[in-house]
Amino acid sequence: MTITKTVTIPADHRLTIDVPLEVPEGDAVLTFTPTLKPRKATLADMRGERVIGLAKGLIWTADDFDAPLEDFKDYM
Repeated sequence: MTITKTVTIPADHRLTIDVPLEVPEGDAVLTFTPTLKPRKATLADMRGERVIGLAKGLIWTADDFDAPLEDFKDYM
């Protein structure tokens, strides 16, 4: 006979177990399986493993990146 019941373990780790009358008298084995609280997925979990060079060729910088802008000539 197998009975499954979910209980909350109190801070003092003491439980009182009410055994159903259908369970025969004698020795019994109790198995405790902790249920893990689901954690929130982080951004790193969603990304997966990083791949170096994946965006190669997709990003570029103009040759005149550091050149002064004509629009701001009056302020310089």
